[in-house]
Amino acid sequence: MEKYSNFRELKVKEKEGTDYQIQSRQGETGIAVIAPHGGGIEPGTSEIADRVAGEDHAFYSFEGWKRQGNFEMHITSRNFDEPIGVKIVKNSNSIVSIHGCNGNEKAVYIGGTDTGLMERIKRALDDAGFLVKKNPRFPGTSPFNICNRSRLGKGVQLELSGPLRCSMFRDLTRPERKIPTKYLKKFVAALRRGLGET
Repeated sequence: MEKYSNFRELKVKEKEGTDYQIQSRQGETGIAVIAPHGGGIEPGTSEIADRVAGEDHAFYSFEGWKRQGNFEMHITSRNFDEPIGVKIVKNSNSIVSIHGCNGNEKAVYIGGTDTGLMERIKRALDDAGFLVKKNPRFPGTSPFNICNRSRLGKGVQLELSGPLRCSMFRDLTRPERKIPTKYLKKFVAALRRGLGET
């Protein structure tokens, strides 16, 4: 059970700048790359989303910054309603939402409602040697899911397993996430190709 059912409840108990922080920037492509469970909530997702967004796509991240207990700030994607994030997704044509999940294999679980973008992303990641699968646990098809609340009502949800995220950084602690590996660079390059980059 989630500790907080929405952002209004969370901000009563948690302090911005101490317990969590929000990062965002505008883009010019109509695509937003977001990490609604970033920082210590689902480690590695903020850093991945930031690099994928680059300077051209919009970027948003809600990040847990506590020494421990960050997962308590996990607001499910269906209920995620932090105002800055909601504004960014509503002003975008499509969303790519980066999440972390459990699992023993180095895998990307793809879901969402933007089937064309999903296919391009899957092909680009497949071509780069990443394992991409559909998983009924992570369909990402609810219209209430933050990944589908774009201007056109569609987006893509990517759930990255723990082993895959671990391979992208020295390790998943906050200081070590600043040190990327070649796998992060490879993943970012492939995903950006899927978003239409050359």
